[in-house]
Amino acid sequence: MTKHRLNRFLGADGKCFDVAIDHGFFNEPGFLSGIEDMRDAVATVAQAQPDAVQLSPGMARHLQAIPGKDKPSLVLRTDVANIYAKDLPQYLFSQIVENAVEQAVQLDAACLCVNLLLMPNQPEVHAQCVSNIARLKPEADAAGMPLMVEPLVMQDNAKAGGYMVNGDLALIRTLVRQAVEMGADVIKADPTDDVAEYHKVVEAASGIPILVRGGGRVSDAEILQRTTDLMEQGAMGIVYGRNVIQHDHPAAITKALMAIVHEGMSPEDALAMMQDLSS
Repeated sequence: MTKHRLNRFLGADGKCFDVAIDHGFFNEPGFLSGIEDMRDAVATVAQAQPDAVQLSPGMARHLQAIPGKDKPSLVLRTDVANIYAKDLPQYLFSQIVENAVEQAVQLDAACLCVNLLLMPNQPEVHAQCVSNIARLKPEADAAGMPLMVEPLVMQDNAKAGGYMVNGDLALIRTLVRQAVEMGADVIKADPTDDVAEYHKVVEAASGIPILVRGGGRVSDAEILQRTTDLMEQGAMGIVYGRNVIQHDHPAAITKALMAIVHEGMSPEDALAMMQDLSS
């Protein structure tokens, strides 16, 4: 049954663009930019028809209430953490919601998403994430629910600000491999500083599809070019949040990114298409 749901999550070509709109789950004021009105944000992205939309249990209703068959699949975010601020609190956690798999089944999700965090000098957070995955995996398998693990190698919050990617190849590749060893059905991974080395991360995943996260907001030209480069390195897709939901034209950038992921459109043609849709 896991394969059945993966067929609903991934495109017919095995590739995927998942739009992450789960940022409000993490209690950071800056994460609400562009998604203050979740009903409008979800409706706008759903109309642009990415493969999937990533939402928390409390917000999944806005996607699943849309009538008809022609809408993105739901990826259910299962864990909430307090590790995203520049100034970290004294007590850190990454906590999965209760009965996450049962909630996913009830919400007709096609996939679960859970973090595997690696933060400087915070081994207890990594240990919590390992425990979360170990708990979720057998429950997800029993329900035929794919598990997307999100191995994130983060920079020091005090130096780089919250939620900033450490693009070190060795660290990313090793953490991706740990996620695969723990049974991930899909990987949502960091980009590397040198995109030309990303095939080594794909290799470490040993056949498990890798979707690359977008990170902080960058220019349209940069995100389109980076997406093209990552797909050429063997990534099977992308999971972008802020580069879509904080965009002036989220539907247009979604369609442009879908064209790169599924059609192999050049970044130049995708940019021109996006600009036409935005005018």
